[in-house]
Parts: sequence; C-alpha cells; structure tokens
Amino acid sequence: MFSNYLLLNYIMKPLYTQAEFCNSKSEDFLTLQCYQCNDSFPKEKKRVKSEIKLQRGECKFCSHNCHYKSKINLQPLNCTNCGQSFLKSPSQIKKSKSDNHFCSRPCAATYNNKHKTHGTRRSKLEAYIEQQLSKLYPELNIVFNGKEAIGSELDIFIPSLNLGIELNGIFHYEPIYGVDKLRKIQENDISKSKACHDAKIDFCTIDTSGQKYFKESTSQKYIDIITTIIKERQHL
Repeated sequence: MFSNYLLLNYIMKPLYTQAEFCNSKSEDFLTLQCYQCNDSFPKEKKRVKSEIKLQRGECKFCSHNCHYKSKINLQPLNCTNCGQSFLKSPSQIKKSKSDNHFCSRPCAATYNNKHKTHGTRRSKLEAYIEQQLSKLYPELNIVFNGKEAIGSELDIFIPSLNLGIELNGIFHYEPIYGVDKLRKIQENDISKSKACHDAKIDFCTIDTSGQKYFKESTSQKYIDIITTIIKERQHL
C-alpha cells in the first residue's frame, strides 16, 4: 500500500519515510505538507492510513482555511526565495507590501533574514556572549550578526583572524516547528559554511542546543570554547 508512491503524492504530500511509517504506532503523528501553503503539519497515522484507503482528500491541507483557499481563483507565482512555483489568491497578492511573494513562512523568514537592513532576532545567550567577548578582547574588532563577510548573517566574525563562528541552538537540530522548517534552517547552515569556505574564512559551529534556558552559569562553557578557538587562531 505504501509503496505506491505516485498515488500517495496525489492524495497527500508525505514528509515521513517508509521506515518512519512502518515503525510508528497508530496514535503516533506523521508529518505531511500542505498543498496550499506548503507548511508541514502533523496527522495521526491511523488517519493517514484511512486516507490512503478511502482517498477523501482529508490529508491535503493543514487547516480549513487552506482548504477553502484552494477552491478559489488562484494565480501562479514563483517564490522569491527558492523559486518554487505556488498559487496565491488575488486578495493575498493585493495585500502584499512588496513585490516579493513566498511559498511558505520559512521561505519568507529566510529571505527577510538575509535581506533585512535593521534589527536582529538574538537569543539571550548571543547577547551575553557579545557582552563577555567585548570585555575579554577590547583590542579585537569583533563583528556580531554582520553580513559584510559573506552576504549572510554570521553570529560572530573576527576579520583580523579570518574567523567566523555560528551558535546553533536546538532549532538547527530538531524539528521544533516541523520538518520543513528544520530543512530550511539546515540548508541555510550549509550555505553559510560554503560561503565561508569560498571566502577563505575559517568557519566554526558551536552546538548550544544543550542549553534549554539561559543562565550565565551554563553559558560559561560556550565562552570557554570561543576563547579557546580565538587563542588557537592568534597563535597560528
């Protein structure tokens, strides 16, 4: 039943693997992709099995709103971020504040993060690390959340050491907001790594996912890791 993948993609868009399907229990949730907004959403395995059998179109959309939008007059557009073709209603197009259109919220967030000209979303850990590094290395020019080096934001960039550092929290490793969102984040991580390589910038990633809640006491180990990296670079 599951092996007929062409039929499966016609009645739903699965983001789970065959192994995940086979190993899950009836009450477990599997991840699907919405036909309308392309966001990922969960659906119980027993409902997925029922849909595969009955083909009633109940697993195509993440909400009644998306189901409704799929029935009205939609216009084809290309996503400004990924180039993927998608459909949008005339009213949605009219409401857009720019000529940019996106196939999903993750694509919109990725594009806006790369092209924003002011403001930044930073964790308490990132703000604390900036404060401490500025005290520890007053002689170093340390750029925080800048885009100048590779055209995309680096958490930490030290031009004199040709060093870039990213602080990756749990959202970079686990599908907190769905598989599709995680995929977009990890693709962006790979792009940053490649851009640094092309620019001959030494790129380091620090896994901060172990810190569930910010505390100065649990943040010190990340300061220690960064200072060790800086010392090694200074002595090259």
